[in-house]
Amino acid sequence: MGDDFSVDTLNPDTVTAAQVRERYTYQRPFLTLIGRTSPLYLVNGNHEQAARYLLDNTPNNVAVWAQNARNSLYSQPSPDAFYSGNVEQIPFIGSLKNYFAWTWGDALFVIIDPYWESPVAVDNQFGSLGKRQSMWDVTHGSAQYEWLKQTLEQSKAKHKFVFAHHVMGTGRGGVELARLWEWGGESQSGQSDFVKQRPTWTTPIHQLMVANKVSIFFQGHDHIWVRQTLDGVTYQTLSQPADPNYTLWNADAYLSGDKFPNTGYTRVSVNPNQIKVEYVRTYLQKDEGPGKQHGEVAFSYSLP
Repeated sequence: MGDDFSVDTLNPDTVTAAQVRERYTYQRPFLTLIGRTSPLYLVNGNHEQAARYLLDNTPNNVAVWAQNARNSLYSQPSPDAFYSGNVEQIPFIGSLKNYFAWTWGDALFVIIDPYWESPVAVDNQFGSLGKRQSMWDVTHGSAQYEWLKQTLEQSKAKHKFVFAHHVMGTGRGGVELARLWEWGGESQSGQSDFVKQRPTWTTPIHQLMVANKVSIFFQGHDHIWVRQTLDGVTYQTLSQPADPNYTLWNADAYLSGDKFPNTGYTRVSVNPNQIKVEYVRTYLQKDEGPGKQHGEVAFSYSLP
């Protein structure tokens, strides 16, 4: 769910293409544990710094290096007869492969990304470039919005899943942020500014998901496992998979929902009748004990 490659830990003043590529190479043995037996789909996060605001019309910048490392080391979907997605070509990169969708069985899977579409830094800046003035400056872009709208509206799948690093790519919380900016249409003051700020869009992203009966919106970023519901859409925040301290991070940002600490993974089972979601806890052997059993299901729920 993003942040697999922490490019932003590098020094902006001395960073090189080789250093950026090393961040992507380092994770291959770990991600191969999944990728050797199932498809591996990457979601862009804020720590990758694969983001439009860093482009400078040259091949020598962090965004180009990061995206080229990702494209060359991890096979990701391009639009074809099976996948739909981003058709834009970026100089010195080519296809971004940053947002895409496909249908498998009874389910539609949709990955979206604000980082390559926003002209400003969505979350943490790399160096001094791209500081945002307003969260209305952060956007998924009109091309991605229209693609998302068409993808959801035309899908006949019974179950629809949308994945992103986080609501709007930054902040803390799930449904707590869903009313805001282009996601929900309101400014922080509570005023509805959607028509003014996005005059060519028909409806905010959350309302688009509601209208098209999205089952679950999955996000990461907050290092906590939380299940929430808003207007019939489940907002599922996913845990950090490798926290040796098993911490309940950012719990105060979530004012509702079922909350559980790290560490673990989420198992989703889909059949024609229902979706079953399980939070499976993982523990190092030395940390197991009463109430701390590796592989135990800490929480589960089902959706029709």
